[in-house]
Amino acid sequence: MQEGRFDQLGRLEDLPQDYRDELKAQNLVPLWPSLRAVLPPDVPTRQTRATCWPYRSLKPLLLKAGELTPIEKAERRVLVLANPGHGLEKMQASAAMYLGMQLLLPGELAPAHRHTPNAVRMVVEGEGAWTLVGGEKCPMRRGDLILTPTGLWHEHGHDGDGPVVWLDVLDLPLVYYIEASYHLEGPSQAARPGEGAKAYARGGLRPTPVFERSDKAYPMLRYPWAEARAALESLAADQPGLEAVQLAYVNPETGSDAENILGFYALMLRPGQTLRLPARSPAMVFHVVEGGADAQIGEQRFALAEADTCCAPGYTAVTLTNRRADAPSFVFIADESPLHRKLGVYENRG
Repeated sequence: MQEGRFDQLGRLEDLPQDYRDELKAQNLVPLWPSLRAVLPPDVPTRQTRATCWPYRSLKPLLLKAGELTPIEKAERRVLVLANPGHGLEKMQASAAMYLGMQLLLPGELAPAHRHTPNAVRMVVEGEGAWTLVGGEKCPMRRGDLILTPTGLWHEHGHDGDGPVVWLDVLDLPLVYYIEASYHLEGPSQAARPGEGAKAYARGGLRPTPVFERSDKAYPMLRYPWAEARAALESLAADQPGLEAVQLAYVNPETGSDAENILGFYALMLRPGQTLRLPARSPAMVFHVVEGGADAQIGEQRFALAEADTCCAPGYTAVTLTNRRADAPSFVFIADESPLHRKLGVYENRG
């Protein structure tokens, strides 16, 4: 009886026009005609669509952007990986994630600025570039994850040969939605000695502060791919029966997520392995660092080659299959889990 009543909620058109006009004049909206749109049964309404961005077709367009627009005019030369479900003009991959492929050419400098959204860089290809974050100079090598947390000054430079490309992942859509998104420009930073990636290079060990504790909210900014890959291979060898060989990028001092809003992970698919990921509430992004994988996202299937990126909406089961039968494949994953947990809406439906 209750369910039938909810199925027959009144429509806006059922209300007299003069009453609707009076509501509008006073900035009032009747809830009941739209109640099921904002509170649908069982599964949330999701605008995020399963979408793939093949690097092979994206890269020529990114290099063309390098010819068409000098860095002085672009500041950040980026092609946004926009999800059509949200509308391309909104420039978002999911409700809380922004993705962009950024290009830096030899000799270029992307000037210093800072902004409220958190960012990370996953290096796709190239050598010789670096990013300076809060005074720490981080080399950029393929597969490296580099944090740019909210409020930290950062700039990018390139001392090598050939283009360098990386994948930007930001919580920009969320920060923009809550009307807290802005940036500040600043002078170039002076690099200081020391790098968190070296101080925290071994699992289970961290520097012991003798006189005082570090006041850094983000003690480790660069997570080298060589270390992450070796850790995955070690885990796989140590636990041959483990189904999901996956590691989370975390703050080495606290063990919590590397950043506050989005979560980041490295996944190894064993040769020929098929891995089913459960339907969870957060949206997910997959980027192939090495190898290749077939991704079954709901009813859609994508063949992912190296450097390809795809997005899966929340509440959707995902199956990944290593396309290589003789070698492992490695996948970088970003998702909205930390945000969902903080909001108390995180779900794992199995």
